[in-house]
This record gives sequence, structure tokens and C-alpha cells, in this order.
Amino acid sequence: MIKNDIINLIRKNRISTTEVADALGKKGVIPNVLPINQGLHKVGPVQFFYAYNNSNWELHEQIQECEEGNIAYFQAINCGESALFGDLVSKYLMLYRQANAIVVDGFVRDVNNLIKEKYPIWVKGRTPIGCFNKKNDAPIDENLLNSHKEKFDGGIIVCDDSGVVLIEKYQINEDLLQKLEFIEFQEDVWYFCLDRHKMSTYETVCLKKYLEPNGLLDKESLEKLSIFSNKLDGKSK
Repeated sequence: MIKNDIINLIRKNRISTTEVADALGKKGVIPNVLPINQGLHKVGPVQFFYAYNNSNWELHEQIQECEEGNIAYFQAINCGESALFGDLVSKYLMLYRQANAIVVDGFVRDVNNLIKEKYPIWVKGRTPIGCFNKKNDAPIDENLLNSHKEKFDGGIIVCDDSGVVLIEKYQINEDLLQKLEFIEFQEDVWYFCLDRHKMSTYETVCLKKYLEPNGLLDKESLEKLSIFSNKLDGKSK
């Protein structure tokens, strides 16, 4: 299954959000969502949750269905800068639901405990003020909710110190897998040029002097670069 292949490749090679965004055409970032704890790298299927109108009642109900290994993504809808949750929900998700990571496009609290436990959690902001635990009287706008869910359902999220990148469902295909493999190999070549041959970044990234038949790269590496480039250009099946 191509989705699992992409997840496994990213996990095994610890492919960064930077490289994933490059493979997506420099797209996919979830703006302003950053890690609470440093040095973590997570990738997995998205499971969508939400809170709305400054209440987290429905959120508590939803997370009972969080599936093991998924990245729990939370969308704050009309919650201002109130925290959707804090340590209690984070512990429940990580320990008892076995979530892979937590991503919150909104605010959280109890940050001292989240740091202490080194939870893999990425958030937009921090605050001591939480949402109210009161069931909403009015139903959520279904069109608005569906527009959010459509974007995330079936997708993959990648998280590291640079932030969070979403691979949407329609982007999960063989072409993306090949782009990720190419970018990984190209990165290896670039650092080889920089560290071993002391080439400038201009010579490496812009001029791509490593492609010249001057003995810098062996024949196998040159052929591999050529194959990748042709595939990405649609010149090879």
C-alpha cells in the first residue's frame, strides 16, 4: 500500500518536514504550529478532531475513538486563544489511546507537564486559560467542519523541529514516493560535495557541478541521479 510505503520511508530515513515540503512543491505546512519539545520526529496517518465555540465537551467525546498509531490532529474552531486541553487529555491520548503524536492548530495549557513528560506535541500557542467543559447548545456549521475534515482525512502528517507538514490524500501516490527517494539521495550528494570536496553551495545547488563527468561521483551515482530525474520529469516509466 503506497500510503504505508511513504510513511515507512519517511520514518526509516527520518525525512524532515523540509524535505517533505520540497517534495510537495514547497507546500503543505500547517502555519505557526511548532513543537513544545525539541528533537522529536513523527510521521503517521491523520485522525481529525475538533473543538468549537470555546468548548471542549465534544472533543472529550471524540478522542475516545482515537486509534493506536495515528497522529491526533485538533482543529480549533471559534475558540480564540483558549486552550483546547492540557496534560490530562495529552496523557490519555499518548498512554491509553497510544497516539503517535498530537498536533493542535490552536492553544494548549499545562505546558510544564507536557515538557516534563516530553510528549510529542506540536501546537500553535500556549496559555493557562482553557476552553469551557460545557456541551454546545448550537450544532457546529457542518459545511465549515466538512471543509476542514476533507483536507485532513486520509492524509499523512510529518512533524519535527521545523514544524508540521500535511500530505493530503490526493498527494499520496507513487510520484511522491519517488520524489522523496530522489530528494533523500540528492541531499546525500550535496553534503558529499560540501564536506568531501569543499564545493560552494552555488556550485552544488545551482550549477550542479557534481553532474559533470569529472570523477566527482561514481558511475552508479550518476546513473541513479539520471534515473530519478527522468522519472520525475515524466521521461521514464
